[in-house]
Amino acid sequence: MRVHIGGDHAAYELQRALVTWLGEQGHDVVDHGPGAYDALDDYPVFVLRAAEGVAADEGSRGIVLGGSGNGEQMAANKVDGIRAALCYSTELAELARLHNDAQVIAIGGRFTDEETAKQMVTVFLDTAFTGEERHQRRLDMVTAYEADKTLPEMP
Repeated sequence: MRVHIGGDHAAYELQRALVTWLGEQGHDVVDHGPGAYDALDDYPVFVLRAAEGVAADEGSRGIVLGGSGNGEQMAANKVDGIRAALCYSTELAELARLHNDAQVIAIGGRFTDEETAKQMVTVFLDTAFTGEERHQRRLDMVTAYEADKTLPEMP
């Protein structure tokens, strides 16, 4: 699977480890940076490129990393058509795929050790969206709102 990845200084070492590991697992990794540690870098520079890469590359997935993962998730979610999920456990990573069809996982490098990150990424990449009607219906409501600000009908 092609995996787009981007982060910042706060998760630089974790990102480097994941890039190497993903390649060893046979994935086609597109590293959007940073290419070197810079304590003053800005996550949107790299995260938006990773999310854009996923949006333009059907069937691919993305990983965005930072100190907490919050800003990175927010930035990735600004890219049209992207659903990014902040995850701190394999259960969250699985649910992000099963119920939300997320294409991007956001990971907080200051809160996630390398082994847990690898486990979450494995689950995220290996889990398919269920496609259940209730989950698709909810995604369709969000997509409609994104397109033209149509609010879902009240029950």
